[in-house]
Amino acid sequence: MHDVIQAMKLNHLSFPSSDTAATAAFFERHLGFTVAGTWEQSYILKRPGYDVVIDHASGDAPAWPGNFHVGFELPSLDAVRDLFERFTAAGVQMETGIFNNGRGSRFFCRAPGGVMFEMNTRVDAAPEYRGTLDN
Repeated sequence: MHDVIQAMKLNHLSFPSSDTAATAAFFERHLGFTVAGTWEQSYILKRPGYDVVIDHASGDAPAWPGNFHVGFELPSLDAVRDLFERFTAAGVQMETGIFNNGRGSRFFCRAPGGVMFEMNTRVDAAPEYRGTLDN
């Protein structure tokens, strides 16, 4: 692989939202991001290794394709269960319960603004799917 590509890393993700304050608050409260700055009605959120930009979208919430989502990997099944319970208690819009499809245990939920998230672990995945956090 080319050296430049080998050194490439994730810089940021950008999501449109018609309610940027609520979307940014979700990232801050539930996913451990910090607000690094705002401009107009948009937010820059920080987390070690990459940023998230919540861009203001006028009008209704963006229409996301049904299966579009962002996946976050957690270190254990207990962490997945704990987060599921915290999200449920906080009234986060849950799309699924916890399930295992061979690639590890996971659940899906939505942030204000409609972005869907997958919270997973691979510790209980089939061997060919393990190791992401270690790489």
